[in-house]
Amino acid sequence: MEGIEYNLTEVVIFLIKEESTIYPEEIGRKVKEARLNKSFTQQELADKCSLTKSHISKIENGQASPALATLSKIAKELNAPLSYFLESNNQSKMAIVRNTERTLKVGNEEIGYTYEALAKRPHFSKIEPVIVTVLPEAELVEPFTHAEDEFIFVLSGSINLYYDGELHLLEQGDSAYFEGTIPHIFLSTGKIEAKVLTMFIQVDSL
Repeated sequence: MEGIEYNLTEVVIFLIKEESTIYPEEIGRKVKEARLNKSFTQQELADKCSLTKSHISKIENGQASPALATLSKIAKELNAPLSYFLESNNQSKMAIVRNTERTLKVGNEEIGYTYEALAKRPHFSKIEPVIVTVLPEAELVEPFTHAEDEFIFVLSGSINLYYDGELHLLEQGDSAYFEGTIPHIFLSTGKIEAKVLTMFIQVDSL
């Protein structure tokens, strides 16, 4: 499986319309806010992300839901954590999220994953914890990269972790830590979904 960087054009963000859902309009508002904070024009941001100005404009206006990989690349160029665009604002020094309150979900069967945010954190926090449900239907999802380091812990089921062209079987209780800049993907090993605690960790540039 060959890796690609921020080129999962078939990956679309699906947001379930519940109380804590983040809509495309809110993601777009945050993209624009972060872009202006960096004093980038839409064209400059588009060039940095290998996108068109029209695409950036549609994202900012809530007219297009960005692919998760595209949003991750935008976040990288704007020096903002991915969580800034996906979570509701919360500046409290501590945030408790009850099991019944985890209503923000991203993904569907087409991309092979669903994501549940575990923390409502301040902007630009360096750690983003999520629960990833790996759906057994996902077979053709390509490896990808992102700026953050990643820690995974298999809560249930088992997964095949493809990392830098090598295959690693991880079962319940197994964990891995790796650099996100290397092409990687993890997929279910069979017909039963797996749940994986995942932490994206922003690494400071030297």
